[in-house]
Amino acid sequence: MNTKRRTAIVTGAARGIGAAIARRLAADGMAVAVIDLDESACADTTGSINDAGGTAMALAADVADEAAVNKAVAGVADALGPPTVLVNNAGVTRDDLLFKMTAQDWDTVVNVHLRGSFLMSRAVQGHMVEAGFGRIVNLSSTSALGNRGQANYAAAKAGLQGFTKTLAIELGRYGVTANAIAPGFIETEMTAATAQRLGMDFADLKKAAADQIAVGRTGRPDDIAHAAAFLAGEEAGFVSGQVLYVAGGPTN
Repeated sequence: MNTKRRTAIVTGAARGIGAAIARRLAADGMAVAVIDLDESACADTTGSINDAGGTAMALAADVADEAAVNKAVAGVADALGPPTVLVNNAGVTRDDLLFKMTAQDWDTVVNVHLRGSFLMSRAVQGHMVEAGFGRIVNLSSTSALGNRGQANYAAAKAGLQGFTKTLAIELGRYGVTANAIAPGFIETEMTAATAQRLGMDFADLKKAAADQIAVGRTGRPDDIAHAAAFLAGEEAGFVSGQVLYVAGGPTN
């Protein structure tokens, strides 16, 4: 892949899916900016990339904060070069049934997923347009199809799909593609927290999920990283506005 001169930004990359994507893009030759709320929390991700001979830097930013986003993107451009690959992965959950969900629970989830992806995409698109090349990958979810106890999360993830398709339409003429990945059950701290919320052992939750998945197993962060690497690569220039469900089988 001719990606040695590419600079990528991955949000929410201190751990889990984001960390796996950051490591994979670095292995493909990109310089990677790892963004999370806490810069020190990114040390494992950036350390593993740099130790492997890659180039990575960590920055702290709240993706829902406009000033923080603009400052972070400017810092990446100065330190690593203009960012032409963006993976909007930052996310949170505040699960509850509708009648118990607070307005703050709603706002927190929608702001991080939707507002954050909007602010990051807007901040980098100028660099992409100027370069005549860009890849935006947004992390949606199978929850976009509806999931009990996740009205906020489902709405945000469904919104990301419409956002992705619109970016593809607006930016395609400038050599910029936009796609979304919708993971199914992936073994992360977030799904472990779901097990705790449900009062289940994580191993039991994973087994129950695997029993419903066509390939007979739950997903791992690297499964999503492989998909992101393709969509972020040179060869995916004719793939845009798509939602790729990475869920081990058909979704409903």
